[in-house]
Amino acid sequence: MNILSAIIVFENLHEVKRLFHWGPIIALTVIGVCSSMAILDSIIWYWPLDTTGGSINFIMLINWTVLILYNYFNAMFVGPGYIPLEWKPENQQDIMYLQFCRLCQGYKAPRSHHCRKCNRCVMKMDHHCPWINNCCGHLNHAYFTSFLLLAPLGCIHAALIFIMTMYTQLYDRISFGWSSVKIDMSAARHIHHPFMPFSIAAFAATLFALGLALGTTIAVGMLFFIQMKVILRNKTSVEAWIEEKAKDRIQYYQTGEDFIFPYDLGSRWENFKQVFTWSGTPIGDGNEWPVHEKCNQYTLTIEQLKQKHDKRQRSVEYRVVEDYNGACCPLGKGLNTFFRTPCTEEPRIKLTKGETIFATRGTKWWMYGDKVLNEEQANAGVRIRGWFPRRCVEKCHYDSANNSASEEKKQQ
Repeated sequence: MNILSAIIVFENLHEVKRLFHWGPIIALTVIGVCSSMAILDSIIWYWPLDTTGGSINFIMLINWTVLILYNYFNAMFVGPGYIPLEWKPENQQDIMYLQFCRLCQGYKAPRSHHCRKCNRCVMKMDHHCPWINNCCGHLNHAYFTSFLLLAPLGCIHAALIFIMTMYTQLYDRISFGWSSVKIDMSAARHIHHPFMPFSIAAFAATLFALGLALGTTIAVGMLFFIQMKVILRNKTSVEAWIEEKAKDRIQYYQTGEDFIFPYDLGSRWENFKQVFTWSGTPIGDGNEWPVHEKCNQYTLTIEQLKQKHDKRQRSVEYRVVEDYNGACCPLGKGLNTFFRTPCTEEPRIKLTKGETIFATRGTKWWMYGDKVLNEEQANAGVRIRGWFPRRCVEKCHYDSANNSASEEKKQQ
């Protein structure tokens, strides 16, 4: 019993550690600044509590703050749900339709993906969000999306408070001349007399909070519309990318296949109800899902296996000709490499002259690929992949015998 209690305490402490990351620290700071400044501006200078409107406004501000924090912390601490380590499907024959995760030593269930940050296979993974320092997936997708809706609404309310506070406090302090505008911050208010004067410091703090509120409204509001776009199609951001690659693969090889996304139930309302429920618990156990009548549980995983095979076939072998230390924006690799670094959380990998790497995609100045490892590392399940400067590698040229050998390496 003591051991079990110790394990529970350790897990709780591990979850609390999520707060000590730049993402939650910035997010909670923005929420705290906007909420506290809106409440202070409202009750001191704009809409005092001794009025009915002021009391209602105060309750609404508190309500926004509570709802925002409730959904934020649920998105962070409830988590997306993880596939059990060493997981296998009940029917052993279904293994042939699934990818094997060497890090989790188990098979990836439909719609699950391995997160490098969480180091686990995540149920219905959408993305890893640095602002909650956790993945957005099956169990917390509704909380995360609700947070994305409530944060801009609360910030719009706060922004209106900031604007009206500055307007009412500065209205009779501003005098216009023919060639100048003067602001007298010591002038008294004619409407009511707050117990604290609206000083230059208060004006600067309100203006700063207004900038945070407007910036949050735009940025988070855009994320909300992106999330709702995929939710109404019962997709995740990862699955939307898989669907695009499926169309490209079919067009490239002219296979004539008709790919149908299996989890779109044909109705936006039905798709919406897969994520948002009155109980707060999404539909499904994270392993099996309702699918389109023309599809089965493994339609998408089979497509992923096809894309994985296609990626191996289309990858190009390169030899490293210049060392690279893995920096995000390397100063010694040219200005274009420095300024056009990929805007992604995917890792950069260190390169040593003479190493071999298989590149699968890239831009004009950067490439993404898998490093060829020795036999011991490969058997241990080690995989090193990420971005590196294009100038650090050159394409390998082989004769037919060597080329066939490189093809065998791709298949491994």
